[in-house]
Amino acid sequence: MNTLVLASGSPRRLQLLESFGYACTVIKSTIEETMDETMSPEHIAQELALSKAQDVQRTLDEPRVILAADTLVSQNGRLFGKPGTIDEARACLQLFSGSVHQVTTGVAICDGSQQQLFYQTTDVEFWRLTEEDIERYISTKEPYDKAGGYGIQGMGGLFVKSIKGDYYTVVGLPIAAVYRHLKDFGCLPLVSVDN
Repeated sequence: MNTLVLASGSPRRLQLLESFGYACTVIKSTIEETMDETMSPEHIAQELALSKAQDVQRTLDEPRVILAADTLVSQNGRLFGKPGTIDEARACLQLFSGSVHQVTTGVAICDGSQQQLFYQTTDVEFWRLTEEDIERYISTKEPYDKAGGYGIQGMGGLFVKSIKGDYYTVVGLPIAAVYRHLKDFGCLPLVSVDN
């Protein structure tokens, strides 16, 4: 069984993998994430994930299975990264209020001899938010390290009216699809059996 290297500093991705039985070594990619906004979110997310995986692969002395991911939020062709200011966070939440946006997670898996790229996109509909909802949420500081300015697995989940697609894609790693791809690399979750 191959050892899995997670090329991400995201605590959510690590927690998710570990909760499903994967033993991971974390080696954070150091690439600067840049986006060509003329490309589709699906293409950008996969390309960024691949760049992260290849960056980490170059640091290893021996072949390992490397998993990298990138999550993008978009609405009507406009991309939303991680807000850097209160005003950016507020603008994201105001735009998403009472409407639908898309969350795309691109994934790259490689081991030095093969690589697989894929993505999943989920539609997320927000309830209509009041100004107080938005200001209270911003005060939690939760919006700042999350694409689109919210975390569905945190307090931002209170704004979600419905989703169409995979919940874990919105969290940042479509774990069921990841499992199916990792099997091709001989990388399976650890299973404990209690007697």
